[in-house]
Amino acid sequence: SRDELVCGSSNVSLREFGCEQSLLSRPDGSASFVQGDTSVLAGVYGPAEVKVSKEIYDRATLEVLIQPKVGLPSVRERSQEQCVRETCEASLLLTLHPRSSLTLVLQVLHDDGSLLSCFLNAACMALMDAGLPMSCLFCGVTCAIDADGQIITDPTAAQEKESRALMTFAIDSKECRVMMSSTKGSFSVHELQQCIAVSQKASEKIFQFYRDSVKRRYSKTL
Repeated sequence: SRDELVCGSSNVSLREFGCEQSLLSRPDGSASFVQGDTSVLAGVYGPAEVKVSKEIYDRATLEVLIQPKVGLPSVRERSQEQCVRETCEASLLLTLHPRSSLTLVLQVLHDDGSLLSCFLNAACMALMDAGLPMSCLFCGVTCAIDADGQIITDPTAAQEKESRALMTFAIDSKECRVMMSSTKGSFSVHELQQCIAVSQKASEKIFQFYRDSVKRRYSKTL
């Protein structure tokens, strides 16, 4: 059961996670990630040849494409693509693959809140599955601040709708640094700091889930 998180308390409540790697045969790495009723499918292609117009002489070019559940990508997807790309570029060792391209495709299966953090988690698991060199892992945590000023981690779509502020952070696995933030709504500096602290605490649970998930997968194959 999910109880709501009160500001300043160390009890971080997250919905149940699910993850499966290598479930697609065409991409070089793939993963599905589920947070409650929000689910995303990720596929990584590359390193591969890059178009001359997009070529960068000293590192790989990373492209992130988000496919909504129905219809064509809109401004919202473009903004989410940028958030995911910035995070991936900060963790991938792109200089090891100069003049090549990497493509990350994220398909929304179902959106019940905290979609951007689910994209980030699916992306990290897919990059791991592709065996791409990374300086650290990352995870995404979404926080909502409700009308009473309470912080809710991993909110549902209904909780997001009723919140006065919504924030998503990408946290790195080595030092729990904030690698990327995306915010919406009105909040104070103090509330922002509280949400960052809560997200850093939540990231420990997510990284532990990554470890357990990968351990389960390889204990089957070994």
